[in-house]
Amino acid sequence: MSQTAHRLDRVLGSLPDRYAGPGGAVAVLRDGRVVASRCWGWADAEKRLPFTERTPFLVCSITKQFTCALLLDLFPDPSVLDEEIRRLMPDLAGEAPGILDLCHNQSGLRDYWAQAMLCGAPVEGHFGPEEARWLIGRTRSLHFRPGTRFSYVNQNFRLLSEIIERRTGRGFAALLRERILDRAGMPRAGLNPDTSAVRDGTVGYEGSLAGGFRVAENHIHWTGDAGLAASLEDMIGWERFIDATRDEADGLYNRLSAPVAFRDGRTAAYGFGLGRGALLGRQVTAHGGGLRGWRSFRAHAAAERVSVVVLFNHMADPRAAAAELFGALLDLPADPAAAPVDATLAGCYLEPETGLATRVEAMPDGRLRLGFSGGAEILSACVEGGAASAASRLFREGDAVILERAGDNLRTRLEPRGGEPGSGFEGRFRCEELAAELTIAASGGALYGAFSGRLGEGMMQPLLPFAQDMLLLPCPRALDFAPPGDWTLRALRDAAGEVAEIRVGCWLARGLPFRRIAAG
Repeated sequence: MSQTAHRLDRVLGSLPDRYAGPGGAVAVLRDGRVVASRCWGWADAEKRLPFTERTPFLVCSITKQFTCALLLDLFPDPSVLDEEIRRLMPDLAGEAPGILDLCHNQSGLRDYWAQAMLCGAPVEGHFGPEEARWLIGRTRSLHFRPGTRFSYVNQNFRLLSEIIERRTGRGFAALLRERILDRAGMPRAGLNPDTSAVRDGTVGYEGSLAGGFRVAENHIHWTGDAGLAASLEDMIGWERFIDATRDEADGLYNRLSAPVAFRDGRTAAYGFGLGRGALLGRQVTAHGGGLRGWRSFRAHAAAERVSVVVLFNHMADPRAAAAELFGALLDLPADPAAAPVDATLAGCYLEPETGLATRVEAMPDGRLRLGFSGGAEILSACVEGGAASAASRLFREGDAVILERAGDNLRTRLEPRGGEPGSGFEGRFRCEELAAELTIAASGGALYGAFSGRLGEGMMQPLLPFAQDMLLLPCPRALDFAPPGDWTLRALRDAAGEVAEIRVGCWLARGLPFRRIAAG
């Protein structure tokens, strides 16, 4: 056995312990052939149903590339569908996004699962087609001009699937089967729009070894945004199809993975439901998928003709596992140890364009933790200067602290913020666009807040002080796997110093005005 084969075998053997959970499946391909694959554990641990290569699995947002593949197959020039978007959002003021803006997550729409939490949706509540149509139909504004920025928006791809159905007069599931899945050698894959149950009984789990595993409860209805169920065998079929068509100039995956740009000409890192970036220094097209109890990741390195697929029916990190397998096959070194960075970058800031609270914290190992886009990003020293993660770079320019997020097409001067939030937050505030309310109440000297609306009454959460006129409302769990994180609540005061409006936002949904309707 070669050194590379031994390393790959060692990584494969370690996965069930290092990414412990009820079950999993992985595959590594090179030149269109399976180099190694492994399945372990249980698709249903209670019923002792084994996890096999044919186990149906919710691949979640990996669906997005298949939706775009169907779009391109049916409409070689997708822009002919641009007029359809406004029909689904008749109250949208100003410029509407185009079809390609949806495909590239450059639409400017606010994510509907994040907004659902502002409408009082219970974390494990029902979110079906009626709720989706209602929330999308209420859209009146965007949080940036289409084509100028990137923001991850799930309904972009739901809209694509609905537009495809409208223009063809046929169901999305049938078209996907006929034109994409059958061609790609994915016989068991298909649409599984109801996330509360998976055909053949596969179950997803929350929890950990330390705290125990429990069945994850989900009640979201999915379509082109995340509705595909596929087995490892199906996903191997997709990777083989990609390799088999690699030399076709107009091949489907070549079109999906072609370079895309923002309207200012800058290269975009996301397009047609695929991320474009580096994995251990090699260029890949990739995407992950996530829902409570379901984690997946696939990546393809065209130059090396290598693909990796990871499926976990629990909450371990599939991208990290994929990186280990990828590195083992190509005999790549692990990422170098992090070097210390300038700790004086730490502080509390306002990012002025998005209106989001931005926290930078020094870590004991010399790195920085950035809180901006929902989850925490860990920043290490970079050769360009300052500190960087895969998504962000933070550095000084004179006295200013600059945040660059090339993938978002954002370069911004952070505004330092200090002090205490101040008083006068108590009361009720309403967002007309969402027909939603924010209630802030004091209890025993502490402030609490919750959202409510058509989808329910949200749980009262403790509000965390951030800076002058700024509070944070934690949202660590939501309908979707990727929650809003901390909602920024930024007070706008009138001439008398009273809180007249609160601007609410997270990276997924920014700048929503909630105006006071009642005092505390």
